[in-house]
Amino acid sequence: MMRLRNKIGVVTGGAQGIGEAIVRKFHAEGARVALLDIDEPRGQEVVADLGGREAGVLFLRCDITREADVERAMAETIATFGGLDILVNNAGVNTYFDATTMTEEEWERVFAVDLKGAWLCAKHAIPTLRQRGGGAIVNIASLHAFMTTYGMFPYAAAKSGVVGMTRSLALDYGPEQIRVNAICPGWTRTQLVDEWLQLQPEGPAAEQRVLEQHPLRRMATPAEIANVVSFVASDEASFITGAALVIDGGLSARFAS
Repeated sequence: MMRLRNKIGVVTGGAQGIGEAIVRKFHAEGARVALLDIDEPRGQEVVADLGGREAGVLFLRCDITREADVERAMAETIATFGGLDILVNNAGVNTYFDATTMTEEEWERVFAVDLKGAWLCAKHAIPTLRQRGGGAIVNIASLHAFMTTYGMFPYAAAKSGVVGMTRSLALDYGPEQIRVNAICPGWTRTQLVDEWLQLQPEGPAAEQRVLEQHPLRRMATPAEIANVVSFVASDEASFITGAALVIDGGLSARFAS
């Protein structure tokens, strides 16, 4: 079964990690999909690997913090594929700041990517979703929207904002059959996570400590997160909106000990 056959999607931050996995999953499920990213070489590599525009995959260089970029990317997607049914707001940055030393410019940059960019993409996707009689927006938030750890300021605040925005959009556009949901991954095996683990002074013990906190004793793969996104974006999830689905391998089911 190809649950996204004849659907048209946009995935931001689709050049690597969870975003790339979502692009690949959407393509495998029959969707035509535009990959938006600032990493053009890697984005073009993903698109070429999937067969290019002829196979229904398009790369568009887009800085989601700039409204003109977002407006252009949405318009080009619609012109190329004939419409838009699904928006996945995946692009984001991991940040580690001290609240007392973080500059105003650093704060604005974090929220421009993690929150403002998601709003801009929704702003320029919703009119077409409305014209098509409905659609789905899936925002990639984080487990950090509900529980966090030391040294993650202001990432948790930004991802909490994504969950709040999800609820507001779900309420405002639900009557027009536009569903809006958030996916909140926990630890996921991406390049960024691997790089963070390599920087930890305790070495391999840092990864072992993380794994032992999970009932499943492992992290998610990007493909496992993409599987959930594909379902939530599909018509099979037609009565799910305003939800924040935590995908964390049971990490948040236990007290720290």
